[in-house]
Amino acid sequence: MYHYNAGTALDELREDAILPNPVHVRDMILRTQHTPEQALELNRAFLAYQQAFTGARDIAAKLLEELAAATNRP
Repeated sequence: MYHYNAGTALDELREDAILPNPVHVRDMILRTQHTPEQALELNRAFLAYQQAFTGARDIAAKLLEELAAATNRP
């Protein structure tokens, strides 16, 4: 647990995000049966999830890199 340590939080983010990886979510979708309408809706939701997941991870990484660098300055 990072408890206000940006470097540790960045390491944890790189190792394992709390949200499931979009690849795993895609696999979960593919392993289940859906009507064409459900498949279309799931695909739309998946694309939104994939974009949000990547965007949030990129923003968090930049923020934590800045904080980690500030923490390591004398």
